[in-house]
Amino acid sequence: MTRPETRSETSPEIGDGGLAFAFRHCEELAREGDPDRYFAALFAPAAFRPHLFALIAFSLTIARVREAASNPMAGEIRLQWWRDALQGEARGDVRANPVAAALDDAIVTRRLGRQPFVDLIDARVFDLYDDPMPRVNDLEGYCGETASSLIRLSALVLADGAEPGGAAAAGHAGVAYGITGLLRALPWHARQGQVYLPGDLLRQNGVTREDIVSGRGGPGLIRTCAELRALARRHLASCEAARATIAPAARPAFLPLTLVEPYLAAMERPGYDPLNSQIEIPRWRRLWRLWRGARASA
Repeated sequence: MTRPETRSETSPEIGDGGLAFAFRHCEELAREGDPDRYFAALFAPAAFRPHLFALIAFSLTIARVREAASNPMAGEIRLQWWRDALQGEARGDVRANPVAAALDDAIVTRRLGRQPFVDLIDARVFDLYDDPMPRVNDLEGYCGETASSLIRLSALVLADGAEPGGAAAAGHAGVAYGITGLLRALPWHARQGQVYLPGDLLRQNGVTREDIVSGRGGPGLIRTCAELRALARRHLASCEAARATIAPAARPAFLPLTLVEPYLAAMERPGYDPLNSQIEIPRWRRLWRLWRGARASA
């Protein structure tokens, strides 16, 4: 049977000028706003990179809604626009938005479902408010609907319509990656009045929300962060155990995971303060870790 023609057969490189601009915009947005995922995408085959950048740019745009909105209601309106855009119900020319245009091309070309994107938007509603993260399970679910979903969608792009396997691996990978990212962002979130650390863990360790947003911290917060690092590592190990289920073509989608352990290790150095320490890895070391990961999965 002849495979139906898709937009990939006209390729982003030779598409209309508007779409070419949209892809360039997404690449720049990914490079500036999410360099770890951007660098990881560079190790994927060139033909797939524009759509990977579109996914990253969409995820980044949704994650930044709280920053861009003046209040939670304004944020809700922005998120609803994206839901409507994905479901074909938005007013005006959706493709005038370069991220929306590139994302739509990725969805159509790579035959992606739209519901996972809507689910990701729904998960990000939590970001708009200062509500507590109730339990560890809620944190895992949040990371699953955001970071895990992005890994799974990237794997689907790389498989170009085929089943990429590794659904369970993507779930564990996203939770490990998401928890690590939230721990790194803890100083910034605390200043914004956001607390993503699970309430059940905080209570067990005698920590209140006020301890975090006021910058007091303390031994209980250090214990909580240590328990979350252990949780991230358990998910990391579960992902590794399921690696054989991932189709070879889809493995670049999991490359950002190679940076999790170095970030976690940096949080265990003497003098680490969860509310003040900036956890970074030199760019050369990140690229080296990604290169090693790409070589190992080839």
